[in-house]
Amino acid sequence: MTMPDDEDQHFGAYSSPPCFMHELDPAYLGTSAEQHRDVQRWRKAERQRLIAKRLALCADDRQHAAVRIAQLLDSAIDDPSGTIISGYWPYRGEPDLRAWLGLVHARGGRCALPVVTAAGAPLAFRLWRPGDRMTRGALGIPIPVATEEVRPDIVIAPVVGFDDDGYRLGYGGGFFDRTLARMPGLRQAIGVGYSAARIPTIYPRPHDVPMSLIVTEIEAHRPRR
Repeated sequence: MTMPDDEDQHFGAYSSPPCFMHELDPAYLGTSAEQHRDVQRWRKAERQRLIAKRLALCADDRQHAAVRIAQLLDSAIDDPSGTIISGYWPYRGEPDLRAWLGLVHARGGRCALPVVTAAGAPLAFRLWRPGDRMTRGALGIPIPVATEEVRPDIVIAPVVGFDDDGYRLGYGGGFFDRTLARMPGLRQAIGVGYSAARIPTIYPRPHDVPMSLIVTEIEAHRPRR
């Protein structure tokens, strides 16, 4: 199964290219317009391939992976008390960390979920705890209703793909890149995904923001740079 082409169009309805990179002459960036288009086409095809691979995992494999990822996140974050951690609501086969977020809350941490607020705007983060009332946000992904907006200390971002330099391949909307670029002093930006999502490179563009850590069911990977 592959991600339908119109999904990119849905994301486009809620996003715009990060910063003003789309307005610059590609020659100024040291790359040709043709090379830029080639990277965009490659990324789209790679998203489809990786999402299909992710969706092909059986439910037991996903559950076991999520448990191991949660254990590695605990080791990386240590005591969550007094810390605001932004997670995510699982979408299209992403590791389901909601139970772990509930444990973070029970241990004195505060949890948040990302919210798309407007086209081209950075994500907002709203407090969430198990049992909170939810509504449908962008792409139908549940978001908290009328909870406090906060600034997380740690942001956990799901990945479609990732490379050894810590760059994540997302869905193409630029949401996390745009947001993280506006969050100086963030304690950690952690990418989360399956080990099968590892690729040699995502061919990062100037606006791509690397993660400080990538966590899979196999390891917590520190970027090599």
